Amino acid sequence: MANFVSPGVYVVEKDISDYPASINSSVVGIVGFAGRGPIAGVSHEKATLITSQQQLIDTFGEPSEDIKGQALEGALEILNGGTNSMRFVRCASGAVEASGVATIGGCPAVWVDLTPSVMPGIGLADATVSGVRFTITGYDNSRNKIRDTKVYTIPKNTLSLSSTNGGTSVAAMSQVIGGSLNADTVGFFANANNNESTTSGYIVGLAAGQFATLEVKMELQNDDDAWVGVNAIKTLNYLGAESSVTQGANTTTASGTSIDPSSAGYLAQSLWPGGGYNAGTKADGTTSGVSFEVNINGGATVAAQVNNLGTAAESFIGGLTSGTAFIENQIGTTYDGKTSDYITGNVVTGTYVDITTTSLPRFESYAKDLVGGAVDLNGDSGGNGGEGVTEVNPRFIKLVQGTYNLSGGTNGIPADDTSVATAIIGATQSDGGKTGIEALDDDVLNISIALAPGTGVGDLQNVQNALITKAEKTQNFIALISPPYAVGTPGDAIDWTNGFGGTRTAAINNSYAAIYWPWLKVFSVWDNKDRWLAPEIFGARQMGVTDAVADPWFAPAGFVRGLLSKPTDVEVSLNQGDRDSMYSGGNVINPIVNFPQRGIAIFGQRTAQRDPTALDRINIRRMMIYIKKALLASTQRLVFEPNDKFTWQRVEQLVNPMLDEISRRRGITEFKCVCDETVNTPIRVDRNEMWCKVLIKPTKTAEIVIFELNLTNQSANLGSL
Repeated sequence: MANFVSPGVYVVEKDISDYPASINSSVVGIVGFAGRGPIAGVSHEKATLITSQQQLIDTFGEPSEDIKGQALEGALEILNGGTNSMRFVRCASGAVEASGVATIGGCPAVWVDLTPSVMPGIGLADATVSGVRFTITGYDNSRNKIRDTKVYTIPKNTLSLSSTNGGTSVAAMSQVIGGSLNADTVGFFANANNNESTTSGYIVGLAAGQFATLEVKMELQNDDDAWVGVNAIKTLNYLGAESSVTQGANTTTASGTSIDPSSAGYLAQSLWPGGGYNAGTKADGTTSGVSFEVNINGGATVAAQVNNLGTAAESFIGGLTSGTAFIENQIGTTYDGKTSDYITGNVVTGTYVDITTTSLPRFESYAKDLVGGAVDLNGDSGGNGGEGVTEVNPRFIKLVQGTYNLSGGTNGIPADDTSVATAIIGATQSDGGKTGIEALDDDVLNISIALAPGTGVGDLQNVQNALITKAEKTQNFIALISPPYAVGTPGDAIDWTNGFGGTRTAAINNSYAAIYWPWLKVFSVWDNKDRWLAPEIFGARQMGVTDAVADPWFAPAGFVRGLLSKPTDVEVSLNQGDRDSMYSGGNVINPIVNFPQRGIAIFGQRTAQRDPTALDRINIRRMMIYIKKALLASTQRLVFEPNDKFTWQRVEQLVNPMLDEISRRRGITEFKCVCDETVNTPIRVDRNEMWCKVLIKPTKTAEIVIFELNLTNQSANLGSL
């Protein structure tokens, strides 16, 4: 504390308002494959937070039978009323990004000069010219008129046709043509030599591509208000340099060009690998995947749109000139620089196998600025060539209008069981990134329930053992598992959990695990068929339901919190004897039963621990996970505080209210917190250790309800019984 030596009034603030932290006990971690979305461990990605079914579909795609496992199906079911907080871990091995190449092309353009010496056949004195007008019509690459024909008039007071002053300036023309440039403008004016004092320039169409065209008519007005055509318009030589041939009439038509994709293209590539980005049409007629759409926009800018599942998801407008933001910078060329949730965009050359990225040139520049030399050209350019013109150098470069579907993406799902297990189990990489189940080992995620459902038969044991081991090591979550589909009879399921099944060679015995069986039939809206889902999916869902209507120390089972409304049938019908065998005698399977007139319900809440202690029940294990997290979150601030009775008091003042709250909410029947000199012995204090002993009597569940019926004779006194 500060020492005050001079006279004055001082205020010292001390925060002693410690209170126990609140913990979300319903965060579910789910590990498996998907058709799109972030891959844990890649580019430092962690498990992805998902809070709704729609967000799950938007991020990781729809479930399908060609995606191994049931991570997506399970996530959808759990999010359907179970919890609104999930961490999805996508696994992949050798996945490939989907991509589509947008064509780069030149816009149609004509060259204009208002210098009298280059306007032959005017036949009028300079003084008689009252104005100049241009009639412009533009067509897109699909040969559709872009907008209505536009007429631009330059009044006489802005004209200067005198040969002594060099003619009308570009600034005068651009005031009318280029100055009003916007999305409603057909054509615009570009300075010929980047010099505003010049009298020549280009009227350029908005659309690029070999079928885009531009019609321009130029006229002068005399003192009699008559408009006279003037031959002062030229096309460009394959959209490169000006043609040396003056047009024979006052109206000319110019065509655009398309650069052959083997020379250059704009590569729109999915942000993450996956076949879920491949655009196509599903069986129900809806659109799948992602597409990159280029639309016509005013001026030198490109209007780009990213479509997801047939609906516009994002839009970008970027220019190709040095004075505006480049379109590839608007979308982002790399993952780290991304601005889109779906794609990155790069200008590429060659076959795209070995991608070479570059920036698009200035709008007025030649294509050689883009690819470093002459390029192959597709299309006609103002009547000066035909289809497939080669070794030319277009200018006024833009992306060609059209929709470019992404394709070629793969999910990265291995074919063999061993590789599937390796991908799901995951690893810690050299850069610190964690893949698969390893990604669940992160305290920041606050995962309390974890599963990797339906991963297969041959690799199931290794995956489940890894999940249970990670749960036990971190002590942060309970791992939910099940025997494989079609394991057989209840006896076969018991044998499997005891290590005698065909795909399991070791018994499961751990309080950080819970086993559910049998599998459940659910109608899938994604392919309109019934599918058998792993039962641990519904175990996780009902734990979330339990937390919503009660607390994690309530049993997620029975007709109150274990009733399932979505499944339509169970894989195997269980009678009382089956349930007794699965739940007793050292066996640890939680039955899911189809009760006549009551419905399908989870009717067990055992952990996989074989020893008869309080931790052989799910509600107790989940409460202990909750208490551990709450203790850590509430008391970490006490590290490095003095190890004396004042700090010990603070510990008790934090722990006792928390345990009292749990007691009032029926999780504990009695508790005691001891943090004093009896546990903090001198040797522990010398080792810089502070100990706190917490004793808890957990509330047990009434799993067996017994009614004793007694018959008495008529003379019995019931009040004394």
